[in-house]
Amino acid sequence: MITPHSFAFGQPLRIVEQADRRPKKVFVLGVYASAVHAHWIGPDGKEKVRALAVASEPYIFWRGDGAEEIIAGITVPPAVGKLVPAAAEFNGPSGMALDRLFLEPLGLSRDEAWLCDLVPHSCMNPSQREAIKRAYAPRMQEHGLPEVSIPAVPAQLADDGRRKAILKELIESQAETLILLGDQPIRWFLSSFDSRWQRLSDFQPYGAEHEVQLDGRRLRVLPLAHPRQVAKLGQSSKEWYERHKGWVDSKRNGH
Repeated sequence: MITPHSFAFGQPLRIVEQADRRPKKVFVLGVYASAVHAHWIGPDGKEKVRALAVASEPYIFWRGDGAEEIIAGITVPPAVGKLVPAAAEFNGPSGMALDRLFLEPLGLSRDEAWLCDLVPHSCMNPSQREAIKRAYAPRMQEHGLPEVSIPAVPAQLADDGRRKAILKELIESQAETLILLGDQPIRWFLSSFDSRWQRLSDFQPYGAEHEVQLDGRRLRVLPLAHPRQVAKLGQSSKEWYERHKGWVDSKRNGH
């Protein structure tokens, strides 16, 4: 657990990391952990926040299961309303995209993948910060609501210490293939070991594997677009969506 950070309504911010430590075929590196999102409805029945982050995701690359039970366990003063699960698109979309659009085309299941993030906990993005400022902060003192202290997305997504920790996990996983999701894992992890690549567009063609040396360990690297792009989650790139779709189609056709 990370202390003293906490979400709106008091749930603690937690480290989210790989639980199954058995050897794996691939090691997947993402950016930062997601969160459980609730729809906050005021006592008058009107919407306060459409999707408010209220808890750390229960496991890495969460698929949205159990959201109702998690949210039901959060204490909310009746005077400020109630929490119900946010729309399905807000809970677990990256985890579902990982399974369907990354692992399945490779013929892999979750049991064969070791999952990791550059930042191993949830972060507060600008839209969440605005929601807290608008709807939550004005009610904190009046209703005794806990302070929100989730850190913002850091400008530096990994320092030397974090890179060493990720490398340690990678070695423990015994995976022979490292899958990188988008620009950030390339910039903040891979490029520190191999300066040939700084971003996803440096790799050609899309979806090809490359051999690299990481601290003396030979690996295959498979750089792919972030789930946000390939599953059209919020603002996304049509170009990366189309490139990834072509890769998925080629894998499913046996090429």
